[in-house]
Amino acid sequence: MAARHDLATDPGLQENLLQARRGTAFFARKLNELTDAQLDGGTLLPDWTRRHVIAHVGYNARAIARLVEWAATGVETPMYPSPEARNHEIDFGATLSPIALRNLFDHSAVHLSVEWRDLPDANWANEVRTAQGRTVPASETVWMRTREVWVHAVDLDNGATFNDIPAPVLERLLGDITGAWKTRSTDTGLLINVTNTAGNGTNLTFGDTSTPDPTTITGPLPAVVEWATGRGTNNVTADGPLANGTTPSAPPWI
Repeated sequence: MAARHDLATDPGLQENLLQARRGTAFFARKLNELTDAQLDGGTLLPDWTRRHVIAHVGYNARAIARLVEWAATGVETPMYPSPEARNHEIDFGATLSPIALRNLFDHSAVHLSVEWRDLPDANWANEVRTAQGRTVPASETVWMRTREVWVHAVDLDNGATFNDIPAPVLERLLGDITGAWKTRSTDTGLLINVTNTAGNGTNLTFGDTSTPDPTTITGPLPAVVEWATGRGTNNVTADGPLANGTTPSAPPWI
């Protein structure tokens, strides 16, 4: 039987799907490097073990698949019944046996990939609603999954770093984060200076560019995104009113 391929023909969407699947494969590799006993270990996220991260990533694939099904059928299928149901699901998943937890990740990832594969071109523009209440086209589900798998692979605290994440993913993620800060007006006086982007000597600037005396966070793209996501302050410097000799914490973005 001939292999089936994505129905989507838009080159940009095809590239985004590839990035999401590469992130899934990267998460799978970091997960498979862990022994069953190591699943009980800590992560970069407060109060979450590796079990919680794996359960979250697995159930997230199922939730996003529901949105893709919504786009395919027109029948509203929310990601989660409620925030409480989502949290309960993660806590329950963290209690699964190691083999069941690994199967949850594997099977849910395959299911989501198949839902994407079989979604016709015309349906990618159909609108769905995220768990945060945003109305977005189905194509946004690809980015939603991309940032989950790449960032949470680092959260497993198993040797992955933000340097492993492709630069286009990091740049878009930083745009999302700083955009959320701007919407909430939590970026006032905060300027982000990303140095030597893609190794070509080009700098990028995010944040409050209008303030006359900003607190400036400077560093290479992986380090700045690590800081912006609240995962650490390695290889970034801070200068300005909020610095006081230290690197201030990034504003919350989720």
